[in-house]
Amino acid sequence: MTIGKVAETAGVNVQTVRFYERKGLLPRPRRSSAGYRLYDADSVERIRFVRHAQEIGFSLREIGELLALRIDSDTTCEDVRKRAEAKRIEVEDRIRKLENMRDVLVKLAAHCETGKATSDCPILEALNEEQFSVE
Repeated sequence: MTIGKVAETAGVNVQTVRFYERKGLLPRPRRSSAGYRLYDADSVERIRFVRHAQEIGFSLREIGELLALRIDSDTTCEDVRKRAEAKRIEVEDRIRKLENMRDVLVKLAAHCETGKATSDCPILEALNEEQFSVE
């Protein structure tokens, strides 16, 4: 398959395919005599794997590690489960932080009186506070 066809089949754009190649997440394809990249069906599966892993929060570095685990004969499903569990904990921490941010924004907005000059804006004043924190 050409780069356009593999991108279309995998549901990404051509730049994404090239980006994954540069990051080492997709092996460099062989080239035709005319210099065109030629991909196989495994490339489509690998691109989909990367996309799905990104969708659930894995970084490109972590995805590279997961891909390496797939081909390591000494790796067990338990090794992969541990990584998934660590990612779940990280996601829960991010959710907690986002909820704190939301709560702070709700409180700040509740103190805002429309029509006041920005020099008296409680939101701007709060953001300027030395002890300001969302934690």
